Amino acid sequence: MTDSTSPSPASPSTTASTPASKPPPAPKPPNPVLRALGLPTIRARLPSRNWLIFLTVTSSIASLIYYDKRQTRLVREKWCTLVSHQAREPLPTKSLPRKLTVYLAAPPGDGLKYVRDHFKEYVKPVLVAAALDWEVVEGRKEGQLEEKVAERTRKLRRRNGEGVIVEDDEDILEQAKKNAGVQDWDGVEGDIVIGRHTLKEYVRGLHKGWLGPVNSPLAPPSPPPPSPEETFDSPPSIPTDTDAPASTSSEAPSTEVLNKEEPSKPSPLPYEPLPISSYPSLSLSPSIPQVIGPTTAIPLPHILGFLNTPTRIYRFLNRRHLADTAGRSTAAAVLASSRPYISSSTSSLATGDVAFPADEAPPWSSTDRAEGERQGKERIWEQENLLVEEEMDWLKSIKRRKEGEGERVWLDQMVLDPRIAERMQVFELERSEEERAERIARGEEKGRVERKGDEEKGV
Repeated sequence: MTDSTSPSPASPSTTASTPASKPPPAPKPPNPVLRALGLPTIRARLPSRNWLIFLTVTSSIASLIYYDKRQTRLVREKWCTLVSHQAREPLPTKSLPRKLTVYLAAPPGDGLKYVRDHFKEYVKPVLVAAALDWEVVEGRKEGQLEEKVAERTRKLRRRNGEGVIVEDDEDILEQAKKNAGVQDWDGVEGDIVIGRHTLKEYVRGLHKGWLGPVNSPLAPPSPPPPSPEETFDSPPSIPTDTDAPASTSSEAPSTEVLNKEEPSKPSPLPYEPLPISSYPSLSLSPSIPQVIGPTTAIPLPHILGFLNTPTRIYRFLNRRHLADTAGRSTAAAVLASSRPYISSSTSSLATGDVAFPADEAPPWSSTDRAEGERQGKERIWEQENLLVEEEMDWLKSIKRRKEGEGERVWLDQMVLDPRIAERMQVFELERSEEERAERIARGEEKGRVERKGDEEKGV
C-alpha cells in the first residue's frame, strides 16, 4: 500500500523544461607582478554611496583651499615683483633707508595676534621685497593708539621749537646719529594704517596733536627744595664695621638684592580731553607741515560669532581678493605716489557714496557750514568713508553707548577739521604701475627694465 503523503515523482515533461544551472566563472588569475610583491589583488569597483559623498565633499573643500592659497601666493608675488627694483637701488653709506610707520590696533573684541598675522601675511612681504624699513606702533585697547599718535605729533612740535623740550631716549639716539654724520631719508616717508578702528584713532590722534596743547597742563608740581634746617640738622649716617652684620662667603646673597626691580620709565603726562566740538575754536599749530602723511588704509575684515560662521568660511576661501587689495595699497606706499584727499563738495568720493546722518553732522566752522548750507549738503571728506563697511562686522557691545559715557573714538562718527583734512594725502598707485602689475601677472614682464650704459637688462 502506497503512502498518500509521499511526493509523486516529477513527470518527464517538467524535468526536461528546467534548464541546468551553469557553474560560476573561474576567478581571474592575479597579476604575477603583484603576487610576487606580496600585494593583494585589487578589483576595480565603484565605492559605496557613503564613500562617494565623503570623497566629493572633502575633495571639493580641499580644491577650494588649494586654489585660493595658490592664487594668494601668485598675487603676493605680483606685488613683490612690482616693487623689487627698489631693493637694488644704491644707498649712501651714511644714509638710512626709507622708513614707513605701520599703525595697528587690536580689533574690537579680539587681541593683537590677529592683526599682527594680517600684517605679516599681506603687508610685510611687499615691504621686505622693496628693502624698506618700518616701525610698528601698536595699541592694545581703544584709545591707546590715539594717545600714541598724539604724543608723536607733540614731540614733532617740540622739536620744531614749540613748548618745553622733554628729552627721552629717541632724542639721545638722534643726537648720536647727528654726531656720527648719519643722515635720515630725505624724501617722502608715510604711514600705513590697518583697519577702520585704527584709522579712526589715527585721525583723532592727529587732531589732538596739532590742535591741542604741546605740553601737558596737568603736570605734577615739582617737589619743594629741602629747607636748610633739614639739610644740616640731620647729618647722614656713616656705616661702620661694627654696625654691619657679619657675613661669610658661604651665605647666599640677600633676596632683596635679587628681587630688586629696575626703575620703570616714567609714564607720559596726562592731557585734558579734547572734545570734537572744540575743533573750530582751537588754533592750529604754526609748525604743521603742508603735507601730513601720506597715508594708506589696509582693510582688516574681522567678524566674530557662531552665527557668522558661513561668512567667515566664505572669506577664508576668498583671501586672494584681500591679498590683492592689501598688496596694491602697500605697493602704492612703497612707490610713494600720492594725491590729496578730496571732499564731496568738490567732486565725488573715490571710495563710494556713503550717506552721512544729518543728526551726526560734524561741527565745522561757520564758513564751511555756510558753504554747505548754500550747496544743500554737508562737506564730507574722503577719509570719513575709508573702510566704513568694516563697522558692520563689529560686535554689538562696541556699538552700544553706556549711560553717562562720554566720547568714544570707535563709537563716534569720524570728524575732521578742514585745516587738517586738506593737508592729508593718500598713497595711490599710478595707472602705468597698474598696467605693469597686470603684465607681471600674465607673465609678460618679470620686473622693471633698467638701462646701464648701452646695455638693457631686466631686473
